[in-house]
Formats: sequence, structure tokens, C-alpha cells
Amino acid sequence: MSRRAELERKTSETAIRVALDLDGRGQHAIETPLGFLTHMVEQLSRHGLFDLEVHAEGDVHIDGHHTTEDLAITLGKAFAEALGDKKGVRRYGWATLPMDEACVTCALDLSGRTFFVWEVPMPKAKVGDFDTELAEVFFEGFARGAQCNLHFHLQAGDNLHHIIEICFKAFAKSLRQATELDPRAAGAVPSTKGTLTD
Repeated sequence: MSRRAELERKTSETAIRVALDLDGRGQHAIETPLGFLTHMVEQLSRHGLFDLEVHAEGDVHIDGHHTTEDLAITLGKAFAEALGDKKGVRRYGWATLPMDEACVTCALDLSGRTFFVWEVPMPKAKVGDFDTELAEVFFEGFARGAQCNLHFHLQAGDNLHHIIEICFKAFAKSLRQATELDPRAAGAVPSTKGTLTD
């Protein structure tokens, strides 16, 4: 069974192309106009073991908001498409991971319903060419695109690079767990409703 998706999103502000294989090995080719965003999306592929190709262009001469948000929405939609009816998936994923002094918990539910919680306080600043507030923009956009519940809680941390990076790594591990096929599920949708589409 192929669990792949290819999507494009074009607006007057951005042009995004995504190709995703849920059952990959973490191979990736990521191109965005923001170096730090590229590095973070690479973490998603590597630690989630998703094969991922991304080409993103955007109006970063204004700022990185549109590119970050549209890429996240497109990625979320690609995951939703690749998952199909979600038969046999584990549905839930969670991880608490450290990176030096920083520690973050991520939990998600492929519920078909969008809900986003961001308890990761950070000052407004830049990490390289990336505004710290765009981390929240990215994950909220993904939750909308994928129609999932997504929660982040900062346990500890001072270094902004570390905090954002461990958010992406914990997200990757949680997403890998949630999208994996459960051999005990025998292809059933993991819901008493019989559907995870709304």
C-alpha cells in the first residue's frame, strides 16, 4: 500500500511543492529561502523517517511569515492525503525530548479535528534568518493542514535555537509514532466512530 502524496500550493505570496513518503528512510531534499526553516524541516524528515522533498519560494523580502505558514499548511495536507482513511494507524503520538538545557513535550492526535496548543514561551528574536514566533506559526499551520490535535509544552530551556529545534525533533518522533501502521489493528480505523475524517 502506497502512503505517498505530492501537493503544490501557489498564491501571490508563495509557491510551495511537497512530495512525501510516510514509509521512507529519512531521505530529504529541502529548499526554502530561510536557512533555519530548511534545517528544521530536515529534522522532520530525518527523525520521523519520512522521505521528503520540499521546494518553497516566498516573499521573504517582507518577512518569513507567509513562506513558513504556507509550507506548513501544505505539509499538513500532504500528510493527511498520504494517510488516506487512516486505517491501521496508531493515531496518537507523543515524545518528550531533551537538547542540552532544553526539553520539550509534543503530543498529537490524528483526529480529523484541528486543535493547537502552544505552551512554549519565547521572546521575540531571531535565530539566524528565522523569527522565533514563526515556530508557532509553522506548527499551527501544520495542525490546520493535517486536521490534527497538536500540543507543545516547554519543560526547560534558555537557548532559542535549542528550544525550536527540539520542538521539531519531538514533533517528528510524535508524527512518526502516530502515522505508523499498528500490526495489531488489522487495518481498522482507530476510533469507535469508525472514521477519523471529521
